[in-house]
Amino acid sequence: MVYAIVRAGGRQEKVEVGTVLVVDRIAGDDNGNVELAPVLLVDGDKVTTDVDALAKVKVTAEVVTDLRGPKIRIQHYRNKTGYKRRMGHRSELTRLKVTEIK
Repeated sequence: MVYAIVRAGGRQEKVEVGTVLVVDRIAGDDNGNVELAPVLLVDGDKVTTDVDALAKVKVTAEVVTDLRGPKIRIQHYRNKTGYKRRMGHRSELTRLKVTEIK
């Protein structure tokens, strides 16, 4: 069983080949592929955390689709002053499918 922990979108995710994950918006190359930076690699009983060895490891994913997260509503209110403010926010996200770890 081979899996890797990768850094993507400010978070660390555990991925295997075929894993679908949602991260902050990432632009792919011309073919729609993205390279993810590995932090740890597990290949059976062998665990790799060495930076020099991880520099040779490639975790490739393809961009499945771009999407937007749920709407978050933010409200500010100050008592007795008449101050009210309402804002909203939606995150720009990308759905990735891991194609290979080598």
